[in-house]
Amino acid sequence: MYNDRRVAFIRRETKMDYKIILYIIFGILPSLTWLSYYLRKDVHPESNKMVLKIFLWGALVTLPVFFVQIWFAALLNKFGPNLSPVIISLIYWFLIISFTEEIFKYLVIRTKVLNSPELDEPLDIMLYMVIAALGFAALENILYLFAPTDQLTLNDIINRTVLVSFIRFIGATFLHTLSSGILGYFIALSIYKTEKKLKYIALGFLIAAGLHGLYNFSIMTMEGLFKIVIPIMILTVLAFFVISGFEKLKKMKGICKLN
Repeated sequence: MYNDRRVAFIRRETKMDYKIILYIIFGILPSLTWLSYYLRKDVHPESNKMVLKIFLWGALVTLPVFFVQIWFAALLNKFGPNLSPVIISLIYWFLIISFTEEIFKYLVIRTKVLNSPELDEPLDIMLYMVIAALGFAALENILYLFAPTDQLTLNDIINRTVLVSFIRFIGATFLHTLSSGILGYFIALSIYKTEKKLKYIALGFLIAAGLHGLYNFSIMTMEGLFKIVIPIMILTVLAFFVISGFEKLKKMKGICKLN
């Protein structure tokens, strides 16, 4: 009996090791795929060291964001009885979730990039915002994959992991890059048009957090076709503006003193 228990324990531990490795690989894979795409947009490639640094910082801020969101959600729950369910849902998805995520991703760029000597062209700001977002999404994906799977076979776990990873590749991870890319575009504009600096930054946050929140709100609260059509429309519109933003920033002065 002792040996049977020991064998069962070893099997559980082995299964857990496989799950952790699987979750890390498929959690990071969507971000790395999008990263390779966005880096090709830069005609003056950034150093691998800087790219890795911002990616890791983007991942690290996921944890404080998580605790901040829990704290604000608790406050909302405390005052919730005085508000309608729709108002509570709007506050949660637009402010507590979307705005906090966008502000923390921005803080990575504000503290680690804007004063860096490696920042030498407008496009860099937009690109680094995307890189920080991909780091954020990578850890978020890994945490998302850690769901209870005790009753599933290893084959079922693999199938579930691949499916979730793909869905988040075309959904949540892509959304993070687009919303942060939009914000990065307006931050770049704010540096060049200082007389409208606050206006551009505010507009960037409004669009990024607003569409990010609408995406989350639609897939989590709406029913029927709206649950599918609205997220697709948001991703399409954001993708168009991000691609357009990259092209516009490429045409701006290439080497400049952004600081």
